[in-house]
Amino acid sequence: MLIQILSLILNVAVGLLAGACLLRLYMQWTGTPFYNPIGHLVLSLTNWVVLPLRRFIPALGRLDTASLVAAMLMKVLQHLLLSALLGGLMGAATPLAATLVMALFDLLALALSLCTAILIASVIASWLRTDPAINHVLQRLAAPLLDPIRRWLPTPGGLDLSPLVALVLIQILSIVLGYLQDGVLRSLVVG
Repeated sequence: MLIQILSLILNVAVGLLAGACLLRLYMQWTGTPFYNPIGHLVLSLTNWVVLPLRRFIPALGRLDTASLVAAMLMKVLQHLLLSALLGGLMGAATPLAATLVMALFDLLALALSLCTAILIASVIASWLRTDPAINHVLQRLAAPLLDPIRRWLPTPGGLDLSPLVALVLIQILSIVLGYLQDGVLRSLVVG
């Protein structure tokens, strides 16, 4: 029971911080300004880890590689800590290659969850009277996910179904990702 509680706390904390790093990466890639409540939150959650990494890891064009590396490092650290906890109880630790693969797949799953959250928040913000700055940021973040779908999807009666299609596609990607992760981890264990 204690391991489950610690695992939950670690998963929530790392998910929040790594997710903020991925959101920072995405905001910079889309050119979304940080002078808004969402941007300030992202910067306050990530500056402590991203700014020191930037001294050693340069950006690649619009890709903030320091944010990506920070998110990956957090996921690797999470899996190493869980492996150490479980290894201490069961007498065996997870191989490093499996830890890196699990961290990578977790990061990809977190990115898909972030896309889902952005889409849902942008839809809700479009229905409600929210702060215009927040609404603008959410619409700007959702646009790269929705624009490719909007190009070919008709709008029956003026109803934009692109968020629904995008959410279904993200769920399909999540399923595929789960099967890929299972296959890769099995090959690591067998091989």
